[in-house]
Amino acid sequence: MLKKERQAFILHQVNLHNKVLSASLSGEMDVSEDTVRRDLQELADEGRVIKVHGGALSHSFNYTGNPIAKIYAHELKKSIAQKAVSLIKDGMFILTTGGTTILEIAKMLPPRLKATFISGSVPAVLEYSQHPNIEVILIGDKVSKNSKITVGGDAISKIKQLKPDLCLMGVNAIDPGHGVTDDDWDVVQVKKAMIESSRKTACLSISEKLNSFQPIQVCELNKIDILITELPPDNPALDTYRAAGINIL
Repeated sequence: MLKKERQAFILHQVNLHNKVLSASLSGEMDVSEDTVRRDLQELADEGRVIKVHGGALSHSFNYTGNPIAKIYAHELKKSIAQKAVSLIKDGMFILTTGGTTILEIAKMLPPRLKATFISGSVPAVLEYSQHPNIEVILIGDKVSKNSKITVGGDAISKIKQLKPDLCLMGVNAIDPGHGVTDDDWDVVQVKKAMIESSRKTACLSISEKLNSFQPIQVCELNKIDILITELPPDNPALDTYRAAGINIL
């Protein structure tokens, strides 16, 4: 691949999955990690990604006051958020991960809604706290600088003490063979605990992430109750997930 092609591929993967690892990119593009690191450094110098140890982050994922234009597939994520909000009723306890789609949900919550939102995501908690009638519980522990979510044994222990009505989970990749996957070990452990503790789990994903996978499994498909994408529920691209017993929104 030419440098221009490599960097276009890297940018797409960063926008799609929020975070990329140098080692994974090396294998996917069949180039050395040194080449990947040089490409990442150039992209970071141009302000197109945030370079971190072992890879890079999307500017939209590193959310704090960034303009809407930097949020990848923003309109699609708003569509997903609208569907997710329809699941939330007065009196519910909702456990959420972080990410830009979760932030869109927080912005769309009806002013009269009375519910409790629990999260380890710093940006999400700040957004929930602006709502006039919802209670907000922050799950504390060490904050992952990459994901802006609390991780570690204390966070997992607190999650295991909960029994929320619904978990709203942003996903980085999902496919029938591998289930829900991610590339951050600490975040995966938190997500596993969230799924096990919740009465129902709804996964939120733009359709571009369907049928893709990353190195670490979060759960098999049979652990998911609801899958929300921007597609109509009867879209053929969702047939495999429907056949696995997942409710499609």
